[in-house]
Amino acid sequence: MTALAAPSLFLAPGRRGRAADDPIFALNAEAVARKAKGEKVINATLGALLDDTGALAVLPTAARVVREVPSGEWAAYAPIAGTPAFLAAAIADTFPTRPALRESAIAVATPGGTGALRHAMAAFLEPGQRLLTTSFYWGPYATLADETERGIDTFPMFDAAGAFDLGGLDLALARHVAEQGRALLILNDPCHNPTGYSMSAADWAGVADVVQRHAARAPVAVVLDGAYCAYGPAGNLERPVAALAGLTDRALLLVAWTASKTFTHYGLRVGALIAVAPDKAQRADIQAALTFACRGTWSNCNRGGLFAVTRLLSDPALALQVGAERAELVRLLAGRVDAFNTHARQARLSYPSYDGGFFVTVLTPQAASAGAALRKQGVFVVPVDGGLRLGICAVPVLQVPELVSALARAL
Repeated sequence: MTALAAPSLFLAPGRRGRAADDPIFALNAEAVARKAKGEKVINATLGALLDDTGALAVLPTAARVVREVPSGEWAAYAPIAGTPAFLAAAIADTFPTRPALRESAIAVATPGGTGALRHAMAAFLEPGQRLLTTSFYWGPYATLADETERGIDTFPMFDAAGAFDLGGLDLALARHVAEQGRALLILNDPCHNPTGYSMSAADWAGVADVVQRHAARAPVAVVLDGAYCAYGPAGNLERPVAALAGLTDRALLLVAWTASKTFTHYGLRVGALIAVAPDKAQRADIQAALTFACRGTWSNCNRGGLFAVTRLLSDPALALQVGAERAELVRLLAGRVDAFNTHARQARLSYPSYDGGFFVTVLTPQAASAGAALRKQGVFVVPVDGGLRLGICAVPVLQVPELVSALARAL
């Protein structure tokens, strides 16, 4: 009798040897397990907003609207591209003061912002080509690129003075245009994950200038990943949109839109990829390609979730209620941001400008060793290349001074 081959040999070669768990989720699981055993733990790993008792912060109105979704809406298939009402609502939410952009926009529903990023990589790059993003970036960008048989390239996010490195972007975008004949640039703003940095109007004006010059030579698509925009200085995407709005006849503007953080329903998996294309024929071609991609990956999204989020976006009374509730969470988070800034400056920690958002990164070349030392003490942070990412969103305000003290000792 012939012995079966080792199980790993059944996998295609390109799919072997992959990690079984996301490192951030693995760290969180260890933190939760150790806390359950009675250990004192500070858990600054996951990107979910918790209240100061450690419970998940959930907008009451959003939760009620989800519960009120009719059973038929939960049970039925959604259209492949998403329900028209949801797509229109997501576009209107993204461009509330810009009718020209709304009229030039198309969208497809995706499972969260992650699905939107996946579609952007697969639709606007060829296999083997690389997306471009900042040197600090959300780790799953690389996972999504790998899974779609694309790659990832970065430019320095900050220059020697700590400012956004427009010169680095210029050089990298020139390289992508020259080597690939196209470019896909992903910028996560405001409240960048993992650094917490929010780009200024001058930063965005510089980005627009760089993109405009290179878009004259080859197709350039810019993905605005606005996952945390509701918690930023302006509470919306107006700053980047204002800078990029004038480029839509030369470059493609894409927005990875998500309800996860905005409506505190991470598990609902409601998102959208929005594309702005003034040319009608081009817009139709992009719509068809993205709809085809939906069918070829997840087929369709959570119809009940689309229904609930559409109500939250479109019903003026509900939008007012949920906006007031979200403002309370923004204030909760702002208190932690203020506490971190106060204590981190006193401790002389090095980190980018941080005025809002779920995360901040303390800069250090010894991220791995410092992260391991903190983990032994029951302080869980996420080592990234060049720093330690702290999920301030998950740390009660009274634990922030203790977190900073532990970091100062470790560094």
